[in-house]
Formats: sequence, C-alpha cells, structure tokens
Amino acid sequence: MPKLGPHDLPLLPTQGVGSHASPSWLISARRAYKTGEAGPADLQEALEDAVRIAVADQTHAGIDILTDGEMGRQRFLWNVVERLSGLRVVPAQRKLGVISYDSAPHFETVERVTAPEGLGLVAEWLFLRSITDRPAKICCPGPLTLALPIRVASGYPAGDEMALLHDLADLVNAELRALVAAGADFIQIDEPSAAGGSREVPVADAVKLFNRTVEGVDAKIALHLCFGNNQGRPGMKRSYRPLFPAMLDARADQFALEFANREMAEIGLWRELATERELAAGVIDVKSMYVESAEDVAERVREVLRYVPAQRLWLTCDCGFSATSRPLAQRKLAALADAAAIVRRELGA
Repeated sequence: MPKLGPHDLPLLPTQGVGSHASPSWLISARRAYKTGEAGPADLQEALEDAVRIAVADQTHAGIDILTDGEMGRQRFLWNVVERLSGLRVVPAQRKLGVISYDSAPHFETVERVTAPEGLGLVAEWLFLRSITDRPAKICCPGPLTLALPIRVASGYPAGDEMALLHDLADLVNAELRALVAAGADFIQIDEPSAAGGSREVPVADAVKLFNRTVEGVDAKIALHLCFGNNQGRPGMKRSYRPLFPAMLDARADQFALEFANREMAEIGLWRELATERELAAGVIDVKSMYVESAEDVAERVREVLRYVPAQRLWLTCDCGFSATSRPLAQRKLAALADAAAIVRRELGA
C-alpha cells in the first residue's frame, strides 16, 4: 500500500496529535451510562456525534490531516486497556483532591494478557472513513504505554515484565495489521512512556519493542514521544537527548515531538542527528491556557526551519487536546493552520 506522503499534501502539513477536546455533554453522557440512565446505544450515538464534531472542528480550522479525536477513548489509553483480558482492576488509592496520575485505577495480571476482540481501533477507523474522505491518520498507544497502568502478578514467570511487553507488542501489531487491511495508510504509535515512566527500559530495548510492534505493517508510521499530559501536566523529565540517536533505529517514518511548551528547547538536536526522517514538530502548547496568535506559532515554525528542511517538516501540537476545553482547542488549531499558511507564503509555496 502506498504511504501518505508530502506529494499528497501542502508544504508543512498540519495535524493534531490525536485526541480532540470532548464536547461538554459527552462527559455527561458517559456519567449517565455508568449510572444506568443511558444505555449502550445512547452512548454509541453520543460518541459518534462527538467524532463528527471533532472532524468538523479540525476541518473548519484548516487542518490537513484529520483524526477521529479519539472520542471513543478516555485519555487516549484507558478504553484500550479495558479491552484486554487477563487483568484485574485495582481501584485508585487516592480519590479525593486534585485529579492526577495517581487518581486513576490500575490493573494487575491474573493470566497472560490477550485481546480476544481486538483493541477497537478498526471500528474507530471505519467510522472516521464513513464521514470524511480527507487525509487522516489513526493513533494507537504502544506497548510501553499500554503497560503503564499494569502490574505483573500472575500469568507470567516470576513477574516477567518483558514477557508482558512482548505480548502487548504482538497484540498491537495484530491491531495495526487489521487497520491496514481496513484501509488505514497513516498510523501513529503513541509512546510517552518510552521517554520515562514506571518501567526502566533501556532505549535499545524500547526500540526493539517498537520494531516488533510495527513489523509487517504496510503504512506510514509515526512515533509520538511526549512527556505525559494528564490534566495538562507532564509526568516525567522532559528531555529527548537521552533517547537519541539510539531511537533512530526505530522503524518510523516520522517522529512527533513536543517543543512549544518547552520554549523550543532541544530543537537543535535535530540538526545534530542529521536524519532523513520527517519531524512533526509540536508548535502548539496544549498545556497552556495562553492562546497563541498565528504569528506566535509562525515564529516557532521559523525556528524549527533553521534545523529541519521544509520538505521534511510537518506541524503539529505538543500532545493531544484531551485535557483541553473545546473552545480553547478550536482557537489553537486555527492558529496552527494560519501559521502554516503564513510560513508557506514566505517560502513561496
């Protein structure tokens, strides 16, 4: 299958990272479903309407590559983990006060982890394709990130965490192959946990795990490495330098990295790496309430262009909008698209 490439898109293609801000009523619909006031069909209708809104918001803003906004998931991860079998829910130990990383439930293995009915991404992709023919991508959490809320207990020899990670890589690989069979040609793997998190996995092992995850997947592959975005807060030390150049052995066509919320720190690293890979540079700060103007974002783009050729540069947000209000997300997406237009004109494109 041909991979989506720059020839299909304008110079400096724009895209979100994956998740879009939820309409306010979707949170109410989820609560009604949990209490029994709404049924499965009601929730499905609400989720599909939310996807339509996410697509409309991105289209109206002028974004070049769309996603479904990950409306069928919660914080991009939890609904995927909940489709796994072989896990027992461990309730959160802290439920009062400010919501943060330690406020979410966790899981522990009771047997080897499987996904008898897949991870649910194929249905998400097919619905997105049923409502738009615009260029689009679908995002999937990688095995390190899927493992983040899981503690190895029963089912694995002597608590073998690498065995769990290999199982998760194989499950994601099966889902990715199914996505390609369903027509997906641009897939993003989200691995914030590769930059840190609860498991100390050497970069070389993280790369091997990623390559196992994407083996035989005939699509354009992006690897999104961020530092966490729960309630708009990072969850780990924010530096890419420890990951590179070893991470360049990952079989990814594109790296999606966050720069805006770090005042463009480490953008010069890309010149040091001298790679031919595409960079999807985060030039929108999703962790700030400040609404960037188009010129603010254009300044960031010009800074990136000092280190990355325009033909290999894509423009994106630092992370997803799952922790952002919809009005704020709309304005930030518009600033991204407008900034791309400004810089394209300056480049004569």
